[in-house]
Amino acid sequence: MTNKFNITVNNKACEAAEGETILQVAERNGFKIPTLCYLKETKPFTSCFLCVVEVKGRANLAPSCSLQVSPNMEITTESERIRQSRKTCLELLMSDHCGDCLAPCQAACPAGCDIPGFIHFLLDNKPKEAIRIIKETIPLPASLGRVCPRPCETACRRGLLEGAVSICFLKRKVADVELESGEVYIPDVGSDSGKKVAVIGGGPAGLSSAFYLRQAGHAVTIFDAHSKSGGMLRYGIPAYRLPRDILDKEISTIEKMGTVFKQNTVYGKDFDLNSLKKDGFDAIFVAVGAQIASAMGVAGEDDGGALSGIAFLEDASKGAQIEVGDRVVVVGGGNTAIDAARTSLRIGAKEVIILYRRTRHEMPANEMEIEAAEQEGVKMMYLSAPTAMKRTNEGIELTCIKMELGEPDSSGRRKPVPMKGSEYTIEASTVISAIGQKVDSSTYQMNNFNLTKWNTLDVNPNTFETNVKGVFAGGDCTSGADIAIRALAAGRKGAAAINQYLEGEYVIGEPAEFYSTMGKKKEDAPKEILENVSKAEREKMPEMEMEPRVKSFEEVEIGFDYKSALNEAKRCLTCGCTQAGKCKIQDLCTEYGVVQDRFKGARRTFFVDDSHPLVLYESHKCILCGNCVRYCSEVKNLDCLGFVKRGFDTVVRPPLNQKLIETKIGECLEVVDLCPTGALSFKNRFAGNC
Repeated sequence: MTNKFNITVNNKACEAAEGETILQVAERNGFKIPTLCYLKETKPFTSCFLCVVEVKGRANLAPSCSLQVSPNMEITTESERIRQSRKTCLELLMSDHCGDCLAPCQAACPAGCDIPGFIHFLLDNKPKEAIRIIKETIPLPASLGRVCPRPCETACRRGLLEGAVSICFLKRKVADVELESGEVYIPDVGSDSGKKVAVIGGGPAGLSSAFYLRQAGHAVTIFDAHSKSGGMLRYGIPAYRLPRDILDKEISTIEKMGTVFKQNTVYGKDFDLNSLKKDGFDAIFVAVGAQIASAMGVAGEDDGGALSGIAFLEDASKGAQIEVGDRVVVVGGGNTAIDAARTSLRIGAKEVIILYRRTRHEMPANEMEIEAAEQEGVKMMYLSAPTAMKRTNEGIELTCIKMELGEPDSSGRRKPVPMKGSEYTIEASTVISAIGQKVDSSTYQMNNFNLTKWNTLDVNPNTFETNVKGVFAGGDCTSGADIAIRALAAGRKGAAAINQYLEGEYVIGEPAEFYSTMGKKKEDAPKEILENVSKAEREKMPEMEMEPRVKSFEEVEIGFDYKSALNEAKRCLTCGCTQAGKCKIQDLCTEYGVVQDRFKGARRTFFVDDSHPLVLYESHKCILCGNCVRYCSEVKNLDCLGFVKRGFDTVVRPPLNQKLIETKIGECLEVVDLCPTGALSFKNRFAGNC
């Protein structure tokens, strides 16, 4: 008969039996102890040391998976000492683990779009599934596929070969196919929560928040100062980049979800926070953007006649008749400057010059937009800055000075320094200032909002809460002028926090998850990733002929046909891990706040065995938990995998340098689910080179 006795676990009396381990007794009594190497069917292996606990009378922490209980044992499974030990163990394991939870492109996307996921379904000719995945994070994919500056492509490892995958063009193709089909995917709207949310601003952040709040079942009203919603997508980006019918169709999807739009209603004039609360709104999301132009700060600017870049683009977007004359000078180096220059050509300018105080290398505008402007005839004058301007009988005289680059400033770019005695003048019919945008903070001060030193709304970076209860904010009004994809992301994240607030939950925003990476830069990843990649040139985007395009606002980039889209999609290296989001070690790293690169040094060598039709083995992800080795051997009595070499060089491999296909792992497929790191996974298109 088994000898039974009592022990104490976390001050709770528990019955235990002779021969049981601490882990077995603790789990039976509802106490969770983390472990990566414990298998009920095999002998304790004690390799990960995550299951350590405190045992009264013992100086050192003890592994609960192998230490057997004894009468009157007093055990503690959670303490700060234990947490720190587990965190250290995880950080040591991750210092050797060489793998990406997310593909670099997805990690770089501010919205976190599952790029390998939608490309997978595009290749499988399942555009409906592809658009569903995209809209999980990006509500306006046809618009963003045209105008996003593509941080995802900057991170793409294919960029180390012939060029990054054209991710945005593929996203656009999937979205265009959806719009052209007439069967637009509209996410399910949640059951009515009885809560009302006011969204102030109909730009990317406001539209995005409405899209996700409606899915949570909340009633949403967007208050927009303009006659049509879209914000800077409509009034700051010319139609030759983003056709208005595309934007209208995507916004109509949000309207069809039940969102109410109130146009021509100005915050601070037609309504305010108090009136919204009186009207029964339970929460408010402020997303008014940053739509005031920054001044150049040059002598004579106030009466010199310079146009604001964003005001100029808004007027052009509304179809206003604008006379710019023959020679236009645009001051600035961002996308607004490029858009203003290309728009000037389309409304009649014969010569357009962009004046920028740094070199092309430092220019913040998207490289593809710079190239397009140059192709259309826009001239670039680098290392030049205006110092004064005045009206003349012929137009405007702009006094400029030549610059040279000094030490880097806070932006990381080298600071332009004026060169003494290098002044010169330029004659222009129109000068457009496009050096930046800022937030109109005057209305916020009326409502006692806290502001940052940049006069943006001060919010909690995780929850988007302002200092005013029930009021959240996101987008350019909190970050300053930024790219649309970040505003869309802010809208989604703000919606998550608002939903928590309305549900009476603790407001934490979207939870931060741990993500392993092979390298923070694409160049840091193992070179073996690209060794066997077949060469495939990037598909060229077809464009409108040059002569007619500079005379109209028709869309310049025509779009991929389906064949080109598939060819481009095939260039994807399918980076990332199939187990991301359901990986045991990832969950634990999130729980314990692990820092992956806490411990420096050599990492596991990149190695992939894809010989088996069902199972993929990526040895570089292995942490030597031994689950696969022991299960095959002790439970299945199969010799599929074993430990090879010793010490740091130890790896798990099939015996005798065999490949997986030469083993009987097909009779032991359970080991795939026992792997805590995704080193073993079932094959599909997501499991690829990375």
